[in-house]
Amino acid sequence: MKIVKYIKNSFIDYPGHIASVIFTHGCNWSCWYCHNAGLLHENIDLTNEVLDYLNTRKGWIDGVVVCGGEPTIHSDLPQIIRKIKEMGFDVKLDTNGTNPEMIQRLIEDGMVDYIAMDIKAPIEKLSQITLSKNNLEKIAQSIELIKNSGVEYEFRTTVTPDLNESDIETMAQSIAGAKRYFLQQYNRPNFLPSAPTPHPIETIKYFVSVAKKWVPACELR
Repeated sequence: MKIVKYIKNSFIDYPGHIASVIFTHGCNWSCWYCHNAGLLHENIDLTNEVLDYLNTRKGWIDGVVVCGGEPTIHSDLPQIIRKIKEMGFDVKLDTNGTNPEMIQRLIEDGMVDYIAMDIKAPIEKLSQITLSKNNLEKIAQSIELIKNSGVEYEFRTTVTPDLNESDIETMAQSIAGAKRYFLQQYNRPNFLPSAPTPHPIETIKYFVSVAKKWVPACELR
């Protein structure tokens, strides 16, 4: 596993924490609007630099967010997280939920304190948005695993122009009763001049009200 980028201090990526954010290389999805796509094939490895930096931040930051790319595709992810945990930091994992086996391992080993899983689209539109083949059973398994893990968690959806009211309701129903569900506005990527225009914010607010029928704790982020 390679760490290809990091943010030294963030006040918004880990609820209730001042955190550093690390980005791993590689992803098993190719979401057309991904703002981190340029990092996926970086040929640098900042792992040692990041670990050295974190070792100097004890007492200054509370946690570390591990995102990507998709961190769970890397078999050595637990070893890196263990080193971070041994420094005394809480760890938040950002994941697409395609590797429930790795998620379960991290939970069982006490390696994660917060999990954020992206719900990209309803089943019938998932390949359209991720531009990838998907094992839908594994994604459903991750949802149930996270909901019943005892670890703090959230689900979240970037509301791209591909998604409509029916899609939002279907996704909310798939995580019915979840502790937290956030809808967040899609930002038009600069590298795609012809990218579609975002939904108006009032539309997103309406989608929140639709999702609340299944997840009362749904909010706009």
